[in-house]
Amino acid sequence: MVQWVQDQIRFMADSTGLDEESTKIVMCLLLSFPLSALFKRLPDNRYTLKNLVVIGVSFFYIFIILELKGGFATLLISTTFTYLITRYLKSDLMPWFNLAFLMGHLCINHLKAQFWQAEYDPTKIDITGAQMVLVMKLSSFAWSYRDGKLLKRDPKAFQEKLNTYQRSRVVVEHPSILSFLGYAFFFPSLLTGPSFDYSDYQNFINTELFSDVPDTKRPGKRRKRMIPKSGRVAFAKVVQGAAWAAIWITSLKYITTDYLFTEEYQQKPLIIKGIVLTILGFTYRLKYYAVWLISEGCCILVGIGYNGYDASTGKFYWNRVQNIDPWEFETGQNVRTCLEAWNMNTNKWLKNFIYLRSAKNNKPGFLSTLLTFATSAFWHGTKPGYYLSFVSGAFYQTIGKIFRRNFRPIFTTKDAEPVTRYKTLYDIVSWIVTHLAFGYLVQPFVILEFKKSIKAWSSVYFLPHIAIAIILFAFKGPFSSSVTGFLKKYHLKSKEGPETVSAPKKDTITVHPNASDASLIPEYDNQEELNQPIILPEIDFSKEDFDELMNKIDELQKLRTSKDFSLIEEEEKQALYEALDSLSTDIGKIMGNIKSFKND
Repeated sequence: MVQWVQDQIRFMADSTGLDEESTKIVMCLLLSFPLSALFKRLPDNRYTLKNLVVIGVSFFYIFIILELKGGFATLLISTTFTYLITRYLKSDLMPWFNLAFLMGHLCINHLKAQFWQAEYDPTKIDITGAQMVLVMKLSSFAWSYRDGKLLKRDPKAFQEKLNTYQRSRVVVEHPSILSFLGYAFFFPSLLTGPSFDYSDYQNFINTELFSDVPDTKRPGKRRKRMIPKSGRVAFAKVVQGAAWAAIWITSLKYITTDYLFTEEYQQKPLIIKGIVLTILGFTYRLKYYAVWLISEGCCILVGIGYNGYDASTGKFYWNRVQNIDPWEFETGQNVRTCLEAWNMNTNKWLKNFIYLRSAKNNKPGFLSTLLTFATSAFWHGTKPGYYLSFVSGAFYQTIGKIFRRNFRPIFTTKDAEPVTRYKTLYDIVSWIVTHLAFGYLVQPFVILEFKKSIKAWSSVYFLPHIAIAIILFAFKGPFSSSVTGFLKKYHLKSKEGPETVSAPKKDTITVHPNASDASLIPEYDNQEELNQPIILPEIDFSKEDFDELMNKIDELQKLRTSKDFSLIEEEEKQALYEALDSLSTDIGKIMGNIKSFKND
């Protein structure tokens, strides 16, 4: 059977022009659609059967289509570690130990692919993509389970210390191994995401996710099914993904990254080079649009994409696991808008399980930003190109904030009353500059090699970096007060009074009108300052940030030699001993049960 499947994959690859690696991923995504339709028709109360089907389909993908025995071991190691450490280690530091192991394991595979892997083989799948998705799921589970223990121990602290999102994802009881494997190996999102929290999976399997669906909206005549119909919305997502895939495959015939290193490109005028980089940046995004939309469509069809029902309008919301908004990205007029529409679930993970968790007293500062930046960078990979793009992108974020505070108020106010007649021109110029800048920024992210990345950037004389340096000097240097003061003279005044730079208070619930894209998303009720995409934090160092870093280092040095550190060390050792003791006891019980079963 394996040979027959591999023959079909090679035939598809030859027919489409894709390499075998991409063809295998596409085959898994396309198979997930009909399998999701069948899965949602399983009896609602057959929880064990549902988990077995989820795991069985993923095993079919891994062993028959992808031929990833080693990759399976990689995923199983991370999954087993998280299951055991969350079950047995009774320590408040448990989620950090878990994250350290998961990131270390992922980093080893990144380094292995970078330094020790043989020549690129187009027939082999790189398991690190699936492992990256798994890191998000497993690390978020550890925090959610620790939150569950906090809820049991101190309900008041649970309410005060956690935001709306974190409280809504709490896990009170440790799951069975079967349910946990189903969560880790959920077939519609196994390879490409989207990531989601364990509470979502648990509520999906036991159908509590659909408790607000009226009986009149439940499908089925004799036996009402809990999961509402979602075929049209799901099919629309898959069609969108297929369309982006077709454009991407077609684009490969006309332009690829290799063109940047040809003599023909080097001879082009500067403006043409900028346009070429922008077009290439667009083609790089196409495959992500394709796989994320198809995967989201499968998640919608299977039911886990369900996000609520609005009784007043009769609309269902299906974007619980939405990961990309191509229209929002492609029409974005600034870096922040584009990044908010990109890899949304990674943003959510970094914000709620790294950025906020590392904050003291729910007040994220420079250290939280630094840790989040490092986590995001290492999560993506270890090759130089990632870091060239990441560091530069962080400066993009800083420049974007400078422009929003100093230039945008010249053309409009926060409430868009009034607006100058040049606002449309400002929007057009902003859109052009943003996407030219992105075209430049993402080249190293795809090229990956340091020398080639620098060569690609040098073809346009590093102009975006030069512009960044000039803008930072103007707005952060010795003449910053004069520059900002001059621009403020031309700022428009709101009808309600002068515009302020403080972040607007967010509603607890946000609702979008489009039925297929609407969402009921718990916002960060005590974190209104979080209005930047965390996947790529801005670089905006100040003297206060430097002082905060030095103070933290000093605190850690003092703690290392204090009695408190010895107490913490002893507590963690004791927690570890208790965990090992509990684990050995459970293993003994299991072995005893196996022995009794054999005797019977």
